[in-house]
Amino acid sequence: MFDTVLLRSFVAVVQEGGFTHAAARLNLTQSAVSAHLRRLEQQASRELLVRTTRSITLTLDGEMLLGYARAILALNQDAKVQLQRGPSEGAIRVGLAEDLANVRMMNVMQAFAQRYPRITFSVRVGISTELLQAMDQGDLDVVVGGRCHDARPGRVLWEEPLVWAGADWASLTPGAPVPIALLPQPCPYREAALAALAHAGVEYRIALVCSSGSGLSAAAQAGFAVTPIVQTQLIHGLQVISPDAGLPVLPDVEFAMFTVPGASAHVVDELGNAIALAFGHKV
Repeated sequence: MFDTVLLRSFVAVVQEGGFTHAAARLNLTQSAVSAHLRRLEQQASRELLVRTTRSITLTLDGEMLLGYARAILALNQDAKVQLQRGPSEGAIRVGLAEDLANVRMMNVMQAFAQRYPRITFSVRVGISTELLQAMDQGDLDVVVGGRCHDARPGRVLWEEPLVWAGADWASLTPGAPVPIALLPQPCPYREAALAALAHAGVEYRIALVCSSGSGLSAAAQAGFAVTPIVQTQLIHGLQVISPDAGLPVLPDVEFAMFTVPGASAHVVDELGNAIALAFGHKV
């Protein structure tokens, strides 16, 4: 087994191109570094360096050991860092609504993973209603998502209008059932849209069911269907369909955070603030 002190001196000599600079880097005397190299060669039973008055050159055995030495030192440092982190302080399992799973949200999660290295953060993306059911079953600690009508206690982070989105070049066909693209059940946007259509007596047909928000947007961009979407999720090629087209007004969406009792309260509260700020809302 090689002594890491000797390996460190060996790597320093090679990197610095000599014993003098290596000794200065390691804050040792030149004779101490030379002694380390002699001891390492004894442990290896091989000559590792060819020394001249002006330079040093690695032997074939030295070149082979150099790669191992760097790997051993790197693993040694990594083990030290991991042990210094101390014991884990638990885990926070976060459920995110599909329309919130974007770069801004992932940046927030990454920042918290770095801020609280002793807490393990994991994220599950899905439909808000399904995520809340998973939380009730003990599979999640926190859920962040949108709701239109729900009496469940939760911290409201912000509100946005839910709108009908369609292709910016297309229009609805007068007298024909409105083609709708929806997320599968259970979904708060689906429920709100269908309830509004039924209340207004608007004839419709479900043209597409897709579990991905990008799939719904694609259908709307192509003019295949219209879809309920929060206004800030409108992308290029989509427009808000005017009420003049005959579609009913949709309710606002509350984006809220729901937590289970016992979750790290201060961390979760701070996470809620960071999410709201990341999406441009005051806390």
